[in-house]
Amino acid sequence: MTPSLPLKPVFGALALILALAAPWLLSAYDLNLLARFLALALTAMGLVLLWGEGGVLSLGQGVFFGLGGYAIAMHLKLADLGATELPDFMVWSGVTALPWWWAIFRSPVVAVLAILLVAPAIAALFAWLIFRRRIGGVYFALITQALALAFATLLISQQGKTGGFNGLTDYRTLFGFNLNLPSTSTGLYFITLLLVVAAFFGLRWLLASRFGKLLRASRDGANRLRFLGYDPAPYKVIAFTVAALLTSISGALFTLHAGVISPALVGVVPSIEMVIWVAIGGRDSVAGALAGALLVNFAKDKVSTALPELWLYALGGLFIIAVTVLPKGLAGLFGPDHPFRPSRAGDMFARWRKDKAEQAAMKQASPDKEDAA
Repeated sequence: MTPSLPLKPVFGALALILALAAPWLLSAYDLNLLARFLALALTAMGLVLLWGEGGVLSLGQGVFFGLGGYAIAMHLKLADLGATELPDFMVWSGVTALPWWWAIFRSPVVAVLAILLVAPAIAALFAWLIFRRRIGGVYFALITQALALAFATLLISQQGKTGGFNGLTDYRTLFGFNLNLPSTSTGLYFITLLLVVAAFFGLRWLLASRFGKLLRASRDGANRLRFLGYDPAPYKVIAFTVAALLTSISGALFTLHAGVISPALVGVVPSIEMVIWVAIGGRDSVAGALAGALLVNFAKDKVSTALPELWLYALGGLFIIAVTVLPKGLAGLFGPDHPFRPSRAGDMFARWRKDKAEQAAMKQASPDKEDAA
């Protein structure tokens, strides 16, 4: 029997080659869109670890997305200002002195450390307080959703310190590089692609390790895991923390590519959309979540541009299809049990040819039997 071609590595290699060649294949606008959506894919891949493998549904990832986005945006707003100058929205709001927690973001080191440390630290503390009390399921989802709502409301209410509903925008330089130059945009794209590839292989390694097995065990049978002497809480805390780190980096990169961060990007609705990306792509597959984030956001861009009122209905329809027809998302199409998997389809075609050959042989044998009779 001829061994089937390993299609997943082939598709992955082709996708990586196309991604590397994207600056020479796409227009500046489409390349910027691809960079934004690759940044969002980091959030989706983090949700695979947390939701797909850990069984913990978070509807508040927008909080960590916003923490990363606002951390880099605060630095960018101060980068081109003098020591005594204030951001424009503070001047309009009547603020006379720069708050101390704004002033420290003049340092790029502080901004980078805030992206890498603040969101994971808050996530670890929050998760430990929740999971040690064995709170999970729908209760955890509702608590995280409430946090996203509270965070967005806080940002909107503090107009003079956060920019309010409009958020933070109008950035010109990043660590001395002009953000308006095509070379800077291309460099940021490759940095984003590098981080996405690193996160992809890092998560694959983590899920294949002993930690990944125990995390799945905490999802499938927490009581059995406790009976064997393991506490499920630390594994869920680590998963939540890693997902928060990826989401914070995602928010920072998206802010650099989009040129804006606002409460509209960190509230309840964006947090739910993040979950929908993963549901459509496949919550059990890192590659599926990556593909889902890209496909849904590109569809959102095209559909909302042509028919703005139609997008929410289209998104709802995609989610219904994912739940009812494709419970494992698009990644399920390549699973071992799905009838539309390429290798399985080849086996079905081979069986069909064998059945047709047997039927033809039976028809040829039938006249011979009649003559003998």
